[in-house]
Amino acid sequence: MDEIKIKQKAFSNPELAAFCGQLSLILHSGISSLEGISILLEDSKDPEEQAVLQRLLERLQETGSLATAFADAGLFPAYLLSMTELGEQTGTLDEVMKALSLHYEREEAISRNVKNALTYPLIMSAMMAAVIVILLVKVMPIFQQVFRQLGTEMTGFSRALMGLGTALNQYSILFIVLLLLVIAAAFAGTHTAGGRRFFRKIGLHFSRIRSMQEQLSVCRFASGMAISLKSGLTQEQSLELTERLIEDTDFCKKLEACRNGLSEGQDLAALLHQEQILTGVYARMASIGARTGELDAVLERIADLCQEDLDDRMNRTLAVLEPTLVITLSLIVGVILLSAMLPLMGILSSL
Repeated sequence: MDEIKIKQKAFSNPELAAFCGQLSLILHSGISSLEGISILLEDSKDPEEQAVLQRLLERLQETGSLATAFADAGLFPAYLLSMTELGEQTGTLDEVMKALSLHYEREEAISRNVKNALTYPLIMSAMMAAVIVILLVKVMPIFQQVFRQLGTEMTGFSRALMGLGTALNQYSILFIVLLLLVIAAAFAGTHTAGGRRFFRKIGLHFSRIRSMQEQLSVCRFASGMAISLKSGLTQEQSLELTERLIEDTDFCKKLEACRNGLSEGQDLAALLHQEQILTGVYARMASIGARTGELDAVLERIADLCQEDLDDRMNRTLAVLEPTLVITLSLIVGVILLSAMLPLMGILSSL
C-alpha cells in the first residue's frame, strides 16, 4: 500500500470525468455515496485505483462527508472539492457529479486540441532544424571539396554558410547542451505553473494567441458558472468559485470587477458585457437568460459554443500553418543549395 501511495498523483481530466460520471449514475439510482464508493472498489481491477478508493471509503466511513474524503485524498482539484461540498449541502450531489463529468470532458477536449495545435508546428520546426544542420554540416563540405578540386574557394553567402556549418561541427557538444537546455525549459514551461505563466505572457504579445487564450478563459468561465448556478450558489459565490478555474490574471481581474459590481446591486449580464467577458451574441444570450431565469442553461450553451469556436479557430490556424512551414523549409533548403550550386555551375560553364 505504501509503495502505491508514492506513485499516486492528481487525477487527470479524463480520470476525473470518468469518476464523476460513474458516481453520478450510482447516486442517481438512489445509492448512497458510501455504497457507491464500495461498488466502485469492488469493480476496480487496478491496484493503484483500489488503493485510492479504499482510502476514500475509510475516510467516508469516519467523516460521513464525501467532500472531506476527497480533500484528505489530495488527488482532486479545489473546484471539484467545493462543488462536491455544495452538492452534499443542497442534496443535489448526483446532478453536481454529472455536471462535473461534463465539465472535465470539456476541459480534456480543450487541452487535447491545444496540444494537437502545438505538436505539429513543433515537429515541423524540429525537422526543419535537423535538415538545415545536415545540409550545413554534411552537404556543404562536399561542395567545398569540389570547389577546391577546381582550384577555387567558396565566396560570399555560400562561404558564410560553410563557416556556420564548420562552427556547428566544431562546437557540436556546446550546441547539444544548449538544445537540451531548451528542451528542459520547454518541458518546465508546460508542466509547471510558473512555466505556463511565463509562456502565457509571451503568447499574449501575439494577437491570435491572445485571442484564443481569451476564448479559452470564456469557455472555462461559462462552464464553471453554469455548474455553480445550477447547484444553487448565488451569482457572487459562483463568480468567486469559478475564478479558481481561470489561469489568465487579466481575466480574473475582470471577474473581480464583476463581483464588486454585483455587491453594489448591478445586473450580472450587464457587468459581463461591460467588462468585455461576454460580447456580441454571447452577451445577448446571457442577457436573455438572466431575464428568463435560465442563466445557468444559457451559460452552459455558451461554453459549448465557445469550445466549438475555439476548435474551429485552431483548425483554421493549423490549415494555414502547415503549408507555411513546408514552404519555409523548401525555401531555406533551396537557398542553401543554390548558394553553392550557382557559383559551381558558373565555374563549370567557363571551363
